Amino acid sequence: MPKNRLLLIEDDFDVAEMLVMYFEAIDYEVIHADTGKGGVEIASRKFPHLILLDVMLPDMDGYDVCIALRKRALTRYIPILFLTQIDERSSKVKGLTLGADDYITKPFDIDELRLRVESCIRRATREHLHEPRTGLPTGPLVLEELERRRGADCTELRLSLAGFQEYADVYSFLAANDVIFHAARLLRDVVSDVGTRDDFVGIEKNDFVLATYSSNPNGLEEELRRRFADSVRTFYTFADAERGGMLLSPGSTHERFVPLMNFIRASSGERV
Repeated sequence: MPKNRLLLIEDDFDVAEMLVMYFEAIDYEVIHADTGKGGVEIASRKFPHLILLDVMLPDMDGYDVCIALRKRALTRYIPILFLTQIDERSSKVKGLTLGADDYITKPFDIDELRLRVESCIRRATREHLHEPRTGLPTGPLVLEELERRRGADCTELRLSLAGFQEYADVYSFLAANDVIFHAARLLRDVVSDVGTRDDFVGIEKNDFVLATYSSNPNGLEEELRRRFADSVRTFYTFADAERGGMLLSPGSTHERFVPLMNFIRASSGERV
């Protein structure tokens, strides 16, 4: 199972170093940004499961960072936990009003912070707002985003992985989860590189949902297919990768060949 990914937006080197070491030691992947602008850009590309956000930053305050994250479709639903030295009720209320999920005041107890991080991620998953393998929005959040774009010049693409179920049957569901995680990361990267800043990526079961304002959605889809095809071989044994797929039930009357996984349309893209 892929690790939970944290984005730490914190300019205090000592605090950042301590938090990175602590959370990596308990099996989190931690990405660090020391400016608000850098944090917003990283969040759009890396899609963390949770953002630890300092209120006092050198280029913009944490409240403005929170507003920027909540305005972007790719980062709108990522849980945010504020780190603040301001122990005033009005400051806490302001953060929660802007869309933060929780806050903790410096100096904080590291175990309490860990519990709050775990609680935020667990709550988002339990309420079917974030898919646990990828951290992508799912369920009601996908429906909400598609409805938000209805009537606009937006193309909806639903994409699935051909050969995914056969792969899971042969290689295990844990290996299949790694594939889904990888595919989600590639899709986010492609949207960040060639899509628009208002594009949305979600997941329903094993189908990816993309709502894009790109003038060339087919080109975006082809770029995703190309990048996935370039990388998918690493998820197979050398023999399967060399032959270009899996040979199932060899030598029997049920023998069949399943090509390496690739993205296909789960249903026709349409203007929403």
